[in-house]
Amino acid sequence: MKQDKYYIERVVRGDVNAFSYLVDEHKGMVYTIALRMLKNAEDAEELAQDTFVKAFNSLKEFKFESKFSTWLYRITYNGAISKLRRKKIEVSSLDNSELQIEVVAATLNGINELTRAEQKYYISRAMKNLNEDDAFVLTMYYLKECTIEEICEMTYLSNSNVKVKLHRARKRFYDELKAMLKDEVKTIL
Repeated sequence: MKQDKYYIERVVRGDVNAFSYLVDEHKGMVYTIALRMLKNAEDAEELAQDTFVKAFNSLKEFKFESKFSTWLYRITYNGAISKLRRKKIEVSSLDNSELQIEVVAATLNGINELTRAEQKYYISRAMKNLNEDDAFVLTMYYLKECTIEEICEMTYLSNSNVKVKLHRARKRFYDELKAMLKDEVKTIL
């Protein structure tokens, strides 16, 4: 964003108060990424603070080769991965099962008939049950509306790897929703 660039340049020139704009603008998504990956509010808050401290300290090295948000979310993602490694949490392995598009569409149609509050509740619960990589990819792609290329920049994965992760994350998300809504989906469909 052009506004980000303006405030970054002000910070680099010595106006440290200008950094508060960048924090206010991006704190919601930084915290969301951290929470989705770490699944703990305290850890997410700590990581969000660490992310902004690292970003502030490294702002002079930011070259505007990507969007500031992409760079910031990469710092968040890497911080979450490091924190998870330190906690020795094992990331679940990816499976190779295929998902029938008709079944997904039918379930999504059923989900659409739920109230908005019910949708948010079930989607939030399903996201909490996903592993951190799945939650991150889905959050960035659907909530933040990042492109595949931007997600590649954040994760250092290839284009095809991100697409595979996104496909598998969708399937696991669907499976989580299906498990939670097994009775509700049957009655809706």
